[in-house]
Amino acid sequence: MSINDLAKLLGDACYGFLALNFLWGLYNVIMGFRRVRELSFGDHDEQAEYAEEVVQKLEGGQFAEVEEMTADDPRALPQLIELATANRQLKYDQLRQVVMEILQRDVMGDLEYRTNWIATSIKCGPLLGLFGTVLGMMAAFGRIGTGEKVQPSQIAAEISIALICTAMGLGTAIPFNFLLASLSTKIRNFQDALGAGLMRILDFFKSRS
Repeated sequence: MSINDLAKLLGDACYGFLALNFLWGLYNVIMGFRRVRELSFGDHDEQAEYAEEVVQKLEGGQFAEVEEMTADDPRALPQLIELATANRQLKYDQLRQVVMEILQRDVMGDLEYRTNWIATSIKCGPLLGLFGTVLGMMAAFGRIGTGEKVQPSQIAAEISIALICTAMGLGTAIPFNFLLASLSTKIRNFQDALGAGLMRILDFFKSRS
């Protein structure tokens, strides 16, 4: 196999790599938005009402009712409330550390995992596209270098196909940049709302210590 044949083979393989990169990025975009929706309340008022109800039960010593109320709720705040209530025998500083560790590891860690992979797909798209284009150009000009009689239309067709790789790479990076920005905004809003609700709960445990 000559170097030109190898360049053409790898150039064609870049289409597959670009498609996989796009699909993996799209998967993480979908899972990221889905995860934020699963962890969040509908709005701030709904979360505030929920937190207030929990605090009233806690102040009344109804810890079992709080644990039952939060047990099967997949949203982040109820999960953290359940954790705090189950560990209420700890001192406040220890309790706060436990809750924050779980928040960073199990809640924010998963969201950061998704955004990091989306960012990687954005970076890899143009690079894979450029790589495919360079390989395609190598194959096209390598044909000329053999000394065979080649029609200009054949070379133009091969070059145009090679440039498709660049277009595919940019077609991944451009929309995913907007999607990542939108997801990052949702995550930031979710984090702010969750922090406010969690502080409301932790203030109760602080007052008891």
